[in-house]
Amino acid sequence: MEYAAASGILLVSLFLAFQLGKDYSRKGKYIIWGITTMFVICPLFSWLVSMGYAHYERSGWAAVAMLAILYPSTFITGLVLLLIGIFHKKDTVRRI
Repeated sequence: MEYAAASGILLVSLFLAFQLGKDYSRKGKYIIWGITTMFVICPLFSWLVSMGYAHYERSGWAAVAMLAILYPSTFITGLVLLLIGIFHKKDTVRRI
């Protein structure tokens, strides 16, 4: 049941982030997806993958190891997206 709840929350948040970012510029989309990645995708995705791997291996330490690998890497990915959005210059129109 907890897998279904986490998967549902993850899918709903991805849908909401997609819908929210539709009307924004590239800079706004980077910011929205960076925040979503750091605070929603990162914990839920890493928990789902690590618990699945722990059930496969039948070891709680496998879950801890996977969380230690996945959580920081996805959090840093979200942080990079957020920083790109913050420091990205405004979209300009090129003249040929």
